[in-house]
Amino acid sequence: MKCPYCGEVDSKVIDSRPTEDGEKIRRRRECLNCKKRFTTYEIVETVPLMVVKKDHSREVFDRQKLLNGMLRACEKRPVSYQQLDEAVSRIEQILLNSYDREVSSIHIGDLAMQELKQMDDVAYVRFASVYRQFSDVNTFMEELKDMLDSRSKTAEK
Repeated sequence: MKCPYCGEVDSKVIDSRPTEDGEKIRRRRECLNCKKRFTTYEIVETVPLMVVKKDHSREVFDRQKLLNGMLRACEKRPVSYQQLDEAVSRIEQILLNSYDREVSSIHIGDLAMQELKQMDDVAYVRFASVYRQFSDVNTFMEELKDMLDSRSKTAEK
């Protein structure tokens, strides 16, 4: 770390402690050349997760936007806010763990549908109907049929 007084690049850390918010580390340093002390702050460098939408535009991932969409699908359903918040956290963690800084909105929607399918069938179908933009009743019925078929296969096992 470069000394703000003499410009020397060698210094030693005398004291380290987290800031009140826990987001940074405060370091007290001493210059090895002029012996003056100074304070630095260390933070984690974060690269925003970008969402590539269907029209190929890009926007920063917004967990609240995903949560709001899932909340709408679960309206008047026996799914708690905590369950949805935990599901969004799992989705967000999957996306961050992938190390891809750009992720398609289709992938995010698929992950959201997987989470909703485990929580509530009606919420899953509601979300799927908006997300997959069902064009007619037949497409909607096909999705319901697929869901019922997979449920009956699971029950047989």
